[in-house]
Amino acid sequence: MSTLINYAITHARLTLATLAFLLTAGLIAYVTIPKEAEPDVKVPIIYVQLTQRGISPEDSERLLLRPVETQLKSVSNVKEMRSTGYEGGGYVLLEFEAGFNSDAALADVRAKVDQAKHDLPKDADEPSVQEVNLSLYPVLVVTLAGDLPERTLLRIARDAKNKLEQQPGVLKAELRGARDEAVEIVAEPMLMKSYGISLDQLIAVTQGSNSLIAAGALEGASGRFAVKVPGLIEQPEDMLKIPVTSTAGATVTLGDVATVRPTFKDATSITRVNGKPAMTIEVSKRTGANLIETVDGVKKAVAQMEKTWPAGVKVGYTQDKSKLIRQMLSDLQNSVATGVLLVVVIILFALGFRASLFIGIAIPASFLAGVLGLQLAGLTVNIVVLFSLILAVGMLVDDAIIVSEYAERRMSEGTPPKQAYAEAASRMSGPVIAATATRIAAFSPLLFWPGVVGQFMKYMPITLIATLSASLAVALFFTPTLGALLGRASAVAHDDRASDRGYYMRTVKFALRRPGLILMLAFGLLVGVVGAYSKVGHGVEFFPAVEPDYGQVIVHARGNLSLDEKDKTLSQVEKVVLATEGLKTV
Repeated sequence: MSTLINYAITHARLTLATLAFLLTAGLIAYVTIPKEAEPDVKVPIIYVQLTQRGISPEDSERLLLRPVETQLKSVSNVKEMRSTGYEGGGYVLLEFEAGFNSDAALADVRAKVDQAKHDLPKDADEPSVQEVNLSLYPVLVVTLAGDLPERTLLRIARDAKNKLEQQPGVLKAELRGARDEAVEIVAEPMLMKSYGISLDQLIAVTQGSNSLIAAGALEGASGRFAVKVPGLIEQPEDMLKIPVTSTAGATVTLGDVATVRPTFKDATSITRVNGKPAMTIEVSKRTGANLIETVDGVKKAVAQMEKTWPAGVKVGYTQDKSKLIRQMLSDLQNSVATGVLLVVVIILFALGFRASLFIGIAIPASFLAGVLGLQLAGLTVNIVVLFSLILAVGMLVDDAIIVSEYAERRMSEGTPPKQAYAEAASRMSGPVIAATATRIAAFSPLLFWPGVVGQFMKYMPITLIATLSASLAVALFFTPTLGALLGRASAVAHDDRASDRGYYMRTVKFALRRPGLILMLAFGLLVGVVGAYSKVGHGVEFFPAVEPDYGQVIVHARGNLSLDEKDKTLSQVEKVVLATEGLKTV
């Protein structure tokens, strides 16, 4: 270690150039590293979604869920399988053992679902197999509300959805609260009877008309041309031209026996924002994309589109996950700045201005070097990483203080700065490495924490190991180099505060003369604290209780309420909630 330290001091230009590179690269990494709310954790849950329009919960259990459950029983490493049937479909949820191979499990589940398809009803929709991924949850919900016609609001919401999906970093935008459009055909019984057309014939013609028929290709001297019979229905008026029956002299079209009008499918839910009809767009970002940049891009795009919308459209934003990341980034920057300032002030009185400057540099240098290491490792900044960085700020200066204090002591005895800092780094390298290794060892067991919580918490030891290792390098190489170039002996002799007449040394000598008593007191204190907390403590919880940003009111009633009954009931609750002060969005 002494050889490396002496090499760093004697090649000061190379060492300082390396320090400048790390600071610059670390600052760029801090600005550009992807930032997201939750870590990209693989939750050991895969679910199969089954839908069939109009099916009852009982029939859903018998016709949809049981065939799929029978096939999924042979999937390996399944901890628990649960299923739920409801009106219109159901789902089967598989919870796997911790540490499962998500790709293999997903492929196995899809293969079993394919085998169960022949047992499902013909009218059932295609089963959907999905895995739970926290990074795919919505990062922002855009609300569009206003007293506008439903078709106008739907057109605005669909245009906004399509444009938001084109924004960088956006994976998908899901439109909620919108009814699917439909075309309603009203047949005239007297006209159908006069033309000799049955209702079954009318239905068959209507269902078989919306298709595109490829008729091969024609080749000639001027090239090759594809031939197709256009039969796609793009406008409601196109349905009026569909031929229903024909004779040698005339053709009866759908418009001759029926009227067509655009409408919507029956509503299954009603969406309101602050008491007004609304539609929402749930925006999800791509894995690894910068959360803050994605949310800012979405809001900027919505602001540009809002200029072209009617004045009655009210735009709002809810469930904005970037707020938490912005707050934690601000707290981190404030913690770093406050830590540097306090360290400089304290060391200024203890060791002098130059030593306080060398030690103060250790915090941003270690912090930026650690962030650079995280980016090179392919990690992102999330709430766990930010918490770990804030936690590490107070530990980044310990190593530099040890080296600088010993060098200041040697310089006060007449040793030149270059020799003093070289001797301090070499002499203190053992204690400094041991102290850093001890702190790293305290957090390393979190790397082996099993289960989903372990995947969530592993970012803490990785972040602390990166930043503490960087602080070790700063204390042993960069701080001695700066001290050798800029260090000066203090005009005032080094204050020996730990004198034999001091209270601290008297306490130390007392403890050294009675080692058995001190060890017994330490052991008794260890057992006593644990026992006392078990008696009078308030228990243990993974996360502390904090004031939530969002609340939810759940109304329970009998299970066969119509949509109008549900709307009337919730409208009464909505009025009470809207009258409550301090709420931003309801």
